[in-house]
Amino acid sequence: MDIERRFHLITRNTEEILTESDLRLFLETGVKLKHYIGFEISGKMHLGTGLMTMAKVKDFIDARVDVSIFLADWHTWINNKLGGDREVIKRVAVGYFKEGFKASLKCLGADPKKLKFVLGSELYHNNDEYWATVIEVSKHTTLARIKRSITILGRKEGEAVSFAMLMYPPMQVADIFFQGITLPHAGLDQRKAQVIAREVALKLNISPLRDEKGNKIKPVAVHHHLLLGLSKPPMWPVPKDKLQEMWSAMKMSKSKPDSCVFIHDSESEIRRKLNNAFCPAGETEFNPVLDWAKYLIFRDEKSELHIERPEKFGGDITYYSYAELERDFIEKKLHPLDLKKAVAEELIKLLEPARKHFKKPKNKAVLEELEALSITR
Repeated sequence: MDIERRFHLITRNTEEILTESDLRLFLETGVKLKHYIGFEISGKMHLGTGLMTMAKVKDFIDARVDVSIFLADWHTWINNKLGGDREVIKRVAVGYFKEGFKASLKCLGADPKKLKFVLGSELYHNNDEYWATVIEVSKHTTLARIKRSITILGRKEGEAVSFAMLMYPPMQVADIFFQGITLPHAGLDQRKAQVIAREVALKLNISPLRDEKGNKIKPVAVHHHLLLGLSKPPMWPVPKDKLQEMWSAMKMSKSKPDSCVFIHDSESEIRRKLNNAFCPAGETEFNPVLDWAKYLIFRDEKSELHIERPEKFGGDITYYSYAELERDFIEKKLHPLDLKKAVAEELIKLLEPARKHFKKPKNKAVLEELEALSITR
């Protein structure tokens, strides 16, 4: 596979690459491309965690990159998810979460066997060099910078936090260097940690990244798009000075079940949620149905979306690019209800492997355990 094809696969459908020139240099000079993306362990897996993330992971696999999923059980404990119970967190990590990522990759036509899983507590156990890396990262980062980075925990800047939460950013950065990760991958909400990693990279002596000649290098951070939730924005229309704030508020959240679709939702649930989705006629800004169409359905060059509708409303039509779909929606040639129905049916087909995966007795059991925990915690 040539360099241009690999570069295209790694960079497509992303919000930001830090930086494209560094990535191209890696490809041209033969730097080992080692990927990771880390996740806290919490509730059921929605399309943002499952399909959006795994679509990008599939791109990495296709680009011949060594990929891994970091099951961040310590970070989950620090952030008080799942009641802060370490044993429960670990059990859900190696049970439901691992199966959720496998199922999501199946939906996208990739081989789950190519996924490597790393559990945080196993990586850290009796590992002096890892903890020394945490301290070295911290020595090259100010307290003020760490406090500004607290948003990676889903906390607001300036919010009162425990001291343990201040350990979270340097640990996340140390995860990158200790594992030799040259392509750290995350949603755009994790950007602050990735920027710190690039800023301290050339200052580290314990676990630095090096190129083929032994020179210290910075990791290339890949940030994918955050899918919008299906709910109406808190402010509509959205004021121009509130765009970034509203995008953060609107991102898909498992704490608002009707704002998202879970990878194992039933066909009827998917149809119900999409039918109730915010989708104003002719509007593209903060339109979650268009957002999902763009990033989940038209994610590669061969994608298409078929719309079924009565002849009196224009008859059936098939779109072969997102640009065509968006143009007709803006011109109100495509009704929101027809778009919702089409996206729902496409998602139902796309998620069929995940529904089948979680019907298997072993996988069904880990899902039922998580649902029981959600009721009691």
